[in-house]
Amino acid sequence: MNSPRGHVAGLPLPDRCAVMGVVNVTPDSFSDGGLWFTPAAAVKHGLGLVAQGADLVDVGGESTRPGASRVDEAEELRRVIPVVRELAAEGVTVSVDTMRASVAEQAVAAGARLVNDVSGGRADPGMVPVVAAAGVPFVVMHWRGRSLDMNERATYTDVVSEVLDELRDAVEQAVAGGVDADRVIIDPGLGFAKQADHDLALLGALDRFRRELDRPLLVAASRKRFLGRVLARPGEAPPPARERDAATAAVSALAAHAGAWAVRVHEVRASADAVRVVQAIGSAGEAAHDTEGDA
Repeated sequence: MNSPRGHVAGLPLPDRCAVMGVVNVTPDSFSDGGLWFTPAAAVKHGLGLVAQGADLVDVGGESTRPGASRVDEAEELRRVIPVVRELAAEGVTVSVDTMRASVAEQAVAAGARLVNDVSGGRADPGMVPVVAAAGVPFVVMHWRGRSLDMNERATYTDVVSEVLDELRDAVEQAVAGGVDADRVIIDPGLGFAKQADHDLALLGALDRFRRELDRPLLVAASRKRFLGRVLARPGEAPPPARERDAATAAVSALAAHAGAWAVRVHEVRASADAVRVVQAIGSAGEAAHDTEGDA
């Protein structure tokens, strides 16, 4: 690896924890469904995220919240491709968030530089060949099944070891299918077939994921249910998703400190500030160490 965070071939980004802003072109996302549903609104939002400090923008046209039903292929393409094309034309580094090979293929043709598949290539057998042929980076997330029943799959004896093993298998399958190992990014899948205690345990083991799998690490905790559970006061309901941004920024700082390659967030500014503070502290510590060594 060229840096502690891992270098992703074909995707030049700053040598610090990058910030991936989320653009949901959906009517039913758990966090901001419907706010950016038209292409014009989605493009404007994506450009706004970049202005707030996002290094890349992740465009998705299908909600993967627990219990969500799938949209059909034509509708997902209608939602995603115009937004990818316009943002890429504006010079934005665009990621496409999809489980469909056809959407990934057309999004890359429209200018997407990265494919982010929450199924890690398992939902669509055509995904790995498409990514391999395109030669773009590929996010492989830990996944145990589709949104409709994924909560029923949240059963673990040792969540960290099991997720590590299952994610390692998914990475090996992607590489065996032709995806360049230097273009594979891992994501432990917070909130996907996980309960709150599982998510917290995984966050506590981020450094282990990065070291044992030796791949760049994407952390996607933004506004998720486990943060609501952490923030809920005794006897009260968890705060709504849009009131979890400060907690998300705290996780972004933790992830950056653990060596994550990027964090995926809905509200960019606070997390962009957080990762830059972590970078500044690390740089100051290195400079102090070098000075002591020269003394």
